[in-house]
Amino acid sequence: MDISRHWRNRKQRYRLVGEVCPHCGAKLFPPRDVCPHCGMEAKTVETLVGTGTVYAFTTVRQAPSDFAEQSPYVVALISLDDGPMLTAQLTDLGDVEPYVGMRVEMVTRKLRNADDERGLIIYGYKFRPVLERALA
Repeated sequence: MDISRHWRNRKQRYRLVGEVCPHCGAKLFPPRDVCPHCGMEAKTVETLVGTGTVYAFTTVRQAPSDFAEQSPYVVALISLDDGPMLTAQLTDLGDVEPYVGMRVEMVTRKLRNADDERGLIIYGYKFRPVLERALA
């Protein structure tokens, strides 16, 4: 994948920028031209909150070559609080075992190195367990 394609996708990869359908109100991620719920045009940009719940997960032990250095790793189906579902890698688990219903939040992390001589590092969203916040 070339640098220009990564540049075009940076908003959805770094900030979970999706769309909201102005006709039925459905929130969409990734962005698409036509709403899958009502079939109307959906081009209203919206940044999603970035928190959600683990709906399902699995541990990848035999990763594709681009991700082999990271294996084993956990991939989850995340139900976002905004409504859409997406697939993402879980990160920053430490000793925490993932479970269905786990609260997670989006973070930007390194996904992989590009396999060319330009040395492109590809970043994007992953999800981590929601951190405990100090009460002030």
